[in-house]
Formats: sequence, C-alpha cells, structure tokens
Amino acid sequence: MADLLSGLPSSSGVTHETFPAVVAGVDLTSTEEVTRAVERFGERYLRRVFTPREIKDCRARTAAITARSLAARFAAKEATFKVLRLSDVRPPWTDVEVQRSSTGSCTICLTGSARQLAAAQGVDHIAVSLTHEGPMAAAIVVATCHRGLS
Repeated sequence: MADLLSGLPSSSGVTHETFPAVVAGVDLTSTEEVTRAVERFGERYLRRVFTPREIKDCRARTAAITARSLAARFAAKEATFKVLRLSDVRPPWTDVEVQRSSTGSCTICLTGSARQLAAAQGVDHIAVSLTHEGPMAAAIVVATCHRGLS
C-alpha cells in the first residue's frame, strides 16, 4: 500500500501522528430477519436493540417501512461496532443510536461504553449512510481517528 503522506513537504506539519486515520464499517441486514425477531420477541427485542427514539422514529411509518427502517438501524449499529474494532466486550446495542433529522439525514450518537471505546481510539467524527431496497437494508459508517488505532 502506498504511503499517502510521502509526497507532502516536511514543512506541511502533517505526519503519521497528526494525519487522521479513516476507518469504515459496513453491514447488510435482512429486513425479514428483523421482522421475525420483532414477531417472536416483540417489545423485549425492540428495547434490547433500539433506543426509545429509534423505535418512535420507525413506528411513525407503515409496517413495511418500519421493518426496513429498523433493519437499516440494525445494520448501522453493526457497522459502528466494526468501526470501533471490538475485541472482547460488545457495548449494549442501545449505546449506538441512529438519529434522524427533519431533513431525513441520519447521524450516529454514541453513549456509555460505545462512547468510551470511541474516545479511547481517538474517534473524533462518525458519519453514517443508510439504505434499504427490497428485502435488504445496509449501512456504512465512516469515522476519522486522530490517535493510534489498535
């Protein structure tokens, strides 16, 4: 792999220590699997995996859209965990929240142990993109990090 910083003049002040690393995670989720989990476990599943705000945002739509929206949020949580490079312990699902703005764009909000993991890895910005088509939902999460990645 090419060293992208090798062509920069030393006077630029940009070094491997100061240049942000970019980390990405992606996940693909079946909307049918999420639908089956909701049918089988109901509110218990919803409260374990999604925050009250996420549940409210997704329930404001038709049943088909709700399943796709929940699946896309599930994919975003999985993609976020990939960005955080988990080793032993996974934070609670609800420590990663997908927040939807009035314009329809989404952001990731980390709390609890997910936020602590991100801070320990120097994550200073996270972006997310969600999509769903037919029986599948997907998300990509991209983060910039300014401290050493493990």
